[in-house]
Amino acid sequence: MKKLALVALMTGMTLSYAQAATITKDEVLAAQAAWAEGIVGIGQAYLDKDDYRAAASRHIKDLYAYEQGGVLFKPTLAAKDQFRETYDQALSYFVGGGNEEDSGFATRPWAKVRFGERQIVINGSSAAAMGNYYFTPVDSDAETKVEYTFGYIRDEDGKLRINVHHSSLPFQN
Repeated sequence: MKKLALVALMTGMTLSYAQAATITKDEVLAAQAAWAEGIVGIGQAYLDKDDYRAAASRHIKDLYAYEQGGVLFKPTLAAKDQFRETYDQALSYFVGGGNEEDSGFATRPWAKVRFGERQIVINGSSAAAMGNYYFTPVDSDAETKVEYTFGYIRDEDGKLRINVHHSSLPFQN
């Protein structure tokens, strides 16, 4: 926190006490659980013919840092347009409709998303997590293993936000 305060002083940034507070491992785990629940919830809304776009919008607005300075987002199933730099591009990836290669990752739908083995590095008011997460579709018990890296920062209210999201399928020889 001292380094962050020094950078803020030198650059004229202002940080709230909540933003400067050290992130904990439990907060990262809670953010990961919320992300997994959100993905499943979007798919459930799609199945129930509810407003799945609104569910996806809440998911992005509640968990990602698009409004707090931007996000580096490389989705799992993105090949032509590999990066989603805006809220609208992230929404397209999760529910489709804005990019021709986006078929709606979260509307697949998924019955379960679980985070498996992971490493977490905390650096004061930012954190990074890397590992595998597993996606189980509603029509099968077969899990799909995906590799991820998530970066986290605090917003002005102290809530964790994802500012880096890189996801890819494991290398196949």
